[in-house]
Amino acid sequence: MSSFDDVTKIPDDFSGRLRLFPLPDLVVFPHAMQPLHIFEPRYCEMLDDAMATDKLIGMATLIGGSSGGPKSPPAIHPMVCIGKVVSHAETESGTYNILLIGARRARVIRELKTDQPFRVAEIELLPEFAPPPDSPTAIRLKSEVLDAFASAIPASAAVQQTLHELMASQMGLGPITDIIAFTLPLGTSAKLKLLEQNDVAQRAILLAELLRRFSKPTSGPSQHPSGAANSPPTTPSRPEFRPPFSLN
Repeated sequence: MSSFDDVTKIPDDFSGRLRLFPLPDLVVFPHAMQPLHIFEPRYCEMLDDAMATDKLIGMATLIGGSSGGPKSPPAIHPMVCIGKVVSHAETESGTYNILLIGARRARVIRELKTDQPFRVAEIELLPEFAPPPDSPTAIRLKSEVLDAFASAIPASAAVQQTLHELMASQMGLGPITDIIAFTLPLGTSAKLKLLEQNDVAQRAILLAELLRRFSKPTSGPSQHPSGAANSPPTTPSRPEFRPPFSLN
């Protein structure tokens, strides 16, 4: 078992009950590292609960805006990424800075009624279907994804070196697609489609197409590959290779 599998292993006695941390416009992927600042009391309580047990938090994406109330919480996309807390530090003000690593894809079956202040859901773990790493299909798709990635990223020496290391590494097609999908600002809708796809070959095909569209210059209003016409003004026209620190 690899070190990633060791760190992110879901406990054998996992009940399928998962704490949810819904955020707007954030899609976390397996293999990706996401820093978070936890300051709202209910989410501090959620973190305390996670740290006392399995250290798992379901990163969910709010859809249709973030409005809602106690009786009608804002809707979330059914696809979530189970994250494992690998580092946490309490600040002087009682808030937390944590580092989360994406562990598994999962789908929300239903949300559960609890007396806890944070949302909890019953989820199903999704298996990952991947071609053998040395198969012609995996080799071809890895090359296509990395070629498209090279066209979409800045031509700086550091970034190109990272790309060359990816090409030469033994990292599998699944982790490569997830890390690239997480890193680049492809748009929330496009990222959710990639998170939904647990067939690695199909995910690689979709990602390569999105990257090719991402790398094409546009003369009109900025558009994400997802088709969203009005990108947030803070979205960079070229990818940032350090995802922004996220607030809850």
